[in-house]
Amino acid sequence: MAETSPQRLIDHMRGVRYGEVLAVFLRDTGLEAEVYGTQMLNECPQELWETLNAEEIAKDLGAVFTKLNGPRYWVLDGLGSKVAVVDPVFKDFNGIQMRRIATIPLGADFAAGAYVVRNVNRGAVFFWDAGKTVYELVDPEGHALVMQARCVGVDSNMTEESLATLGERLALPDGWSYRTRVLDAELVVDTSATLATVVQDEFENSYTLPY
Repeated sequence: MAETSPQRLIDHMRGVRYGEVLAVFLRDTGLEAEVYGTQMLNECPQELWETLNAEEIAKDLGAVFTKLNGPRYWVLDGLGSKVAVVDPVFKDFNGIQMRRIATIPLGADFAAGAYVVRNVNRGAVFFWDAGKTVYELVDPEGHALVMQARCVGVDSNMTEESLATLGERLALPDGWSYRTRVLDAELVVDTSATLATVVQDEFENSYTLPY
């Protein structure tokens, strides 16, 4: 029996804004982050986002610490089915409604920073359209990770247009490179049944490894 291709459920996602709160907890297996996001709930209003205090949120959640991740804009074109990898707990952070959407195992040897490869349990399907531009980090083994979202939390002027020359601003590790290209066919990243592999650059733009 032939495998069924993932179905696109939501279109026109490129440029849609969202924000996330990453809450890090100490578990039996080490540190683990729970990801709360505004995706499909709201577009993370800036005036409310500016009121968030990471230390206060950590105290309220009983977390070791929290990170405000964003605001961010999708640099993909469509979304498929979402598997509930965690109970979808809803939280209100100073008027911004978020839903728990994923977990990130950090382990005992957690290292923060750019170009650190992480595995994310998110249960999602992402689509990039043929004919659209994609922005990629290429690791020393030649694996290309495609940008899924740009961040304006580090550089508020990070527009999609500016991504064309982003490589000139990146302090890439040895063996890494940045490139842009136009897709000649639809790109689908299906992590509905596997962990996603993700990386961020120093501007906290997020990239994912296609499977």
